[in-house]
Amino acid sequence: MRRTLAGAGLALLLVTTGCTGSGVETPPRSVEPTAPGAATPTASRQDADEVARTLASLRRVGDLPLYEMTYVGGYDATVGTDARPASGPFGCSLFAAAGDPSRPLFARNFDWGPHPAMVLRTDPPDGYASVSMVDMSYLGVGPDPTGDRRLLNAPLLPFDGMNERGLAVGLAADDHATAKPVPGRPTVGSVRILRLVLDRAATVDEAVAVFERHNLDFEGGPPLHYLLADAAGRSAVVEFVDGTMRVQRGEGRWQALTNVPVIGVPEAQRRTDRRYGVLAAELERSGAVVDASAALRLLDAVRQGHTRWSVTYELRSGEVRVVPVSGGERRYRLPVS
Repeated sequence: MRRTLAGAGLALLLVTTGCTGSGVETPPRSVEPTAPGAATPTASRQDADEVARTLASLRRVGDLPLYEMTYVGGYDATVGTDARPASGPFGCSLFAAAGDPSRPLFARNFDWGPHPAMVLRTDPPDGYASVSMVDMSYLGVGPDPTGDRRLLNAPLLPFDGMNERGLAVGLAADDHATAKPVPGRPTVGSVRILRLVLDRAATVDEAVAVFERHNLDFEGGPPLHYLLADAAGRSAVVEFVDGTMRVQRGEGRWQALTNVPVIGVPEAQRRTDRRYGVLAAELERSGAVVDASAALRLLDAVRQGHTRWSVTYELRSGEVRVVPVSGGERRYRLPVS
């Protein structure tokens, strides 16, 4: 796999380009990793120096609370922690807009419980660099995560993200989803699959192929459906209908996803879901020509009481904007090629 960031260093992977907000930014601290027996990470393939640098990069940047961390070194994305949420409010609203072919965009609200979140930078030696959002409660960390080795499992649980090739992916709860295993395929968690997509896929076609090579475990994690988009303006919805994976590729300039099934459902019926209807009407009205500011306004229009963060990914410029429920905005840039 061609490495576009080889030799560039993690300092160039993701650079904060601006921020506002009420949270007090905490500078990175030197930390001593906790004893391995206290919370042994399963994914880490790091040496001691890489572990220390990863844990020392953690900093709090907002009142969600919102954290940032740079994962230094390698990990095995096929083993270890999977998402096992307690029952709670569900949601999520996502869309891909490519009305302006020079500025395709992916955006989403993450709607779930009152948990801390993390902006995670990764640059694995055998995959694409990416920036992703993690709900930290799934890692089992406490109120003060400083030095907690369970953070080393963070790459396994991205809830949305974009990689250095401009491929973005996000998920939403879908209570109708069922997945029957296909003999001979490895099984991964329903959230874990996003990490495999971000690490291994450069286009929507390649991302769909990653899904096709794996069985998804909806028993150990939430039943979900997925939205994919790439820098060429292509998009696709992946759903699991009656146990079988199905794909609906974008035929127009936009696709949207909330918590109602899309595949095999008439558009008029989809729009009876309020959030889907609001997204569809605005994307249709604007011709899906949507910049990051307009996307955040649209996400605000479908915000729920349990929305935790809103995020936009510009698939060609690599700009990422994160707005937590506490307010303010964090901006990043991931070099995209």
